[in-house]
Amino acid sequence: MADGEECIELKFRIYDGTDICHSNYASSTTVANVKKRLVAEWPQDKAVIPKSVNDMKLIHAGKFLENSKTLAECRINMGDLPGGVITMHVVVQPSMASKKTENKQEEKTEMNSCSCSIL
Repeated sequence: MADGEECIELKFRIYDGTDICHSNYASSTTVANVKKRLVAEWPQDKAVIPKSVNDMKLIHAGKFLENSKTLAECRINMGDLPGGVITMHVVVQPSMASKKTENKQEEKTEMNSCSCSIL
């Protein structure tokens, strides 16, 4: 962090209500870099584990945050909460490639099945 740069204290709430990665972040940190840290520090005992930055979305003030923007550009500031911690929600969704592969496998199984009716 650069000298005099504003720091934002954040924590992230995942699907089961657990808070992770409680720390100070520079306002110039990109959302993608925050997500990289989340992937690296994700609790391994959870049922759903993101494999990459693209597997998760961050929600703040009812909006999904874009990977290319900084925390300052997302208007994440302390404003009304002097000395407070901002909680963001993390939504994990598997990448689309794995979903498409699963769907194709199901379709192949259905196409290979045979049914006969003898009257």
